[in-house]
Amino acid sequence: MKIHSANFIISNTDVSKCPKDQLPEYAFIGRSNVGKSSLINALTDHKKLAKTSGKPGKTQLINHFKINDEWFLVDLPGYGYAQVSKSKRKTFQSFIKDYFLQREQLVCTFVLVDSRHEPQKIDLEFMQFLGENGVPFGIIFTKADKLGSSTLNKNITKYKKQLLKTWESIPTHFITSSETAMGREDVLNFITEVNKNVVDNFKS
Repeated sequence: MKIHSANFIISNTDVSKCPKDQLPEYAFIGRSNVGKSSLINALTDHKKLAKTSGKPGKTQLINHFKINDEWFLVDLPGYGYAQVSKSKRKTFQSFIKDYFLQREQLVCTFVLVDSRHEPQKIDLEFMQFLGENGVPFGIIFTKADKLGSSTLNKNITKYKKQLLKTWESIPTHFITSSETAMGREDVLNFITEVNKNVVDNFKS
């Protein structure tokens, strides 16, 4: 897939105010500081589409970007950032939960996981939430360039073993690096294939 256009459409915390376009949506979410904004910018080949920051917790809204006038990329707030106040965390959890449970245009959620770390309880719990509510998702391992190949493979193998304790099979997963563009085409090709399969549903 070639990205010809990537345009910011709207930010909000109210699912009812999300775009009414009948286009497939792909949501990106992960723990704070997982490299989500950098990955989004790398995928769309727009250096400043999503705002990057050295300070975790920067994204605090549901952000819609229309890609090629064919689908929406949805940038969601990170979860598990301790320095966000409890009241804000509850608000985030509420509208993020509403988005996943109510947004009919959502066809796939990409859960971003930092490949440098051991399996994190909060990531596994979030995937469990998606699974229990029938929300399709894939896993994107980020920052793969920060590790040697043997350590990277070791960490991902640990993650797979952990997932197989509760899942019958490993969800679709990708290994990426925003710095080297590793995995970029794999993710975009996946979106292309899903779009082909769901386009008729959105036309009807």
